[in-house]
Amino acid sequence: MNILFKPLKMGDMLLPNRICMAALTRQRCDINDLIPNDLMVKYYTLRAEAGFMLTECVPISERSLAFPGQPGIYTKEQTLGWKKVVDSVHAKGGRIIAQVWHSGRACHSSFQNGLQVWAPSAITPRSKVRRSQFFHEVPHEMTIDDIKLVIQQFKQAAINCKEAGFDGVQLHCGTGYLIDQFLRDSANKRNDEYGGSIQNRSKFCLEVIDEIIKIYGNGRVGVKISPVARVNDMCDSDPLSLFSYLIKEFDARQLAFIELRDDNDIANYSNYGYPGSKEQIPDLFQAFKPLFKGVLIGNMGYTPETAIKNIEENRFDAVTFGKLFISNPDLVTRIQKNYELNYKWDESTFYTKGEKGYLDYPLYEEVQQ
Repeated sequence: MNILFKPLKMGDMLLPNRICMAALTRQRCDINDLIPNDLMVKYYTLRAEAGFMLTECVPISERSLAFPGQPGIYTKEQTLGWKKVVDSVHAKGGRIIAQVWHSGRACHSSFQNGLQVWAPSAITPRSKVRRSQFFHEVPHEMTIDDIKLVIQQFKQAAINCKEAGFDGVQLHCGTGYLIDQFLRDSANKRNDEYGGSIQNRSKFCLEVIDEIIKIYGNGRVGVKISPVARVNDMCDSDPLSLFSYLIKEFDARQLAFIELRDDNDIANYSNYGYPGSKEQIPDLFQAFKPLFKGVLIGNMGYTPETAIKNIEENRFDAVTFGKLFISNPDLVTRIQKNYELNYKWDESTFYTKGEKGYLDYPLYEEVQQ
């Protein structure tokens, strides 16, 4: 049997296969209400045969927005919109997990109705806001009260996710967004209980996770981390120690899964003075898999062939595919039946509106008719 089709127990969930869909920002919502719509119902339902699907990143408040048209989870109407998506996926036998997040400083006030962006420290990223022409602004350094507010917003988002029927929640702790900003010492210069030591910088992340666990139980909660990613002007002086500590804390909480973004072959942003990622951690999976008894998921740039090799070598347990799921809505069937994969995705339509580049990628069997 192809190991990608060997069932996998992941916390309280049983996955029929290990071909999972990564979170993919698509921005198809109305920019005024950010309510999931019928296009999204069709999009996710088409991909329901995945081991599980992660939603695109779901903001927990108006201040956590980073991209126009991304679906929220902080209003009743948004929650009901997601329920239509979830119900349709479940009707097809699928599993769908909400990726909740807060952008922190990695956004622009124009995307948040003029609200000043928040961050652990008032440090401006030295890059443009992703997928925009805006330069980053100086963020507001969050007070303790601000931190407590955001923790409660994450908890309410988990409550709303449960009301919508999601099978679980993934906390986005990576790629330079708010939780990652607290974790890494290039972005967190605080001198209070949320800054300084690795334990203090991890406190915000762990407090959020503990609140989500109260709603979902640890068997339906996971995280995404990117220990050496430089996205959004991020670095840490000692990511091996930081994430070793953090993963041990995840393991102690018996989280269902960790999705680990492998950036070792991504540009090192050396123009910012950062060390190469392989200089810091030569092999992420070798370093971190022994520390976690739950399911470890490989993410970033894998093919079915390389995923099989890594799973067989016990480097990780399952894989999340991104762009391959965009251009192959029937990716699981194609892999299972050894059909040709479509590698011709259209990046110009990733973040546009309407069906083009969203619902018009054909199923393999449709092409053959």
